[in-house]
Amino acid sequence: MTARRVAALALAVLLWCVTGGQAVAGGPLRYVALGDSSAAGPLIPDQIDTTCLRSDRNWPHVLAATLHAALTDVSCSGATTADFTGRQAGIVPPQFDALRPDTDLVTVAIGANDIVLSSAFVACASPGGVPAQPSCRERYDTGGVDTFAARIRDTAPKVGAALNEIHRRSPRAKIVVTGYLTYWRPGGCFPADPYTPADANYIQSRLDMVAGMLAWQAVTHRASYVDIRVPSARHGLCEPPERRWLEGATPSSPAYPYHPNAEGMRHVAAILAGALENRH
Repeated sequence: MTARRVAALALAVLLWCVTGGQAVAGGPLRYVALGDSSAAGPLIPDQIDTTCLRSDRNWPHVLAATLHAALTDVSCSGATTADFTGRQAGIVPPQFDALRPDTDLVTVAIGANDIVLSSAFVACASPGGVPAQPSCRERYDTGGVDTFAARIRDTAPKVGAALNEIHRRSPRAKIVVTGYLTYWRPGGCFPADPYTPADANYIQSRLDMVAGMLAWQAVTHRASYVDIRVPSARHGLCEPPERRWLEGATPSSPAYPYHPNAEGMRHVAAILAGALENRH
């Protein structure tokens, strides 16, 4: 058997496992991508939606090409769980409008905007090598209250409710939830990246908490969770440009600061495709 025939057979088996044979028998896999900028790919060329800053090289598009799927990508920069059912900024249709009874696969990338984690990226930056004061922990953990931990607890049931609604609207779909790439190795790389060791560790720990919450919500709401945090640990902001899967304050490739670049999108798609294949 030739390598091409082996690859074709492997793809057919993957599609059969994901869809119970329906996509193979009735046309291409029907895939809907939901989520925020971590999936949308702001500023990665080519931008195919200037409102949502959505790229045709984001990981949903790369994954769809790998699976030979018919993609409906409604990921949108700045999205929260509220934008699954409401109009983002008053103009972007609810993302759940893309779901259909015959949808086969749904990916979900959400959570960081619900807890307003971007505020820490702004408030805790230390440009010019001068450490910001107060520290990130001092700023957000006050009066015995861990601000981001509390927001993550509040977001958890919203994610669970969203997964339940996806099941209701697309009852035969496989749902895959993913989190966020690893930004910093322990201690970061200050001052090359403008976050002190303590502040880099703090923000990364909150990203890790979001990942844990998403994983638990997936497990408890009949969805799969695919970890991209561990595979990306050696491809964060402190690595040379050719090894990075995301960009920092001064991007070395086209991407929004502190977001995945095209290489990161390609690797996330490969991780997801591998997870789909290995779990069936």
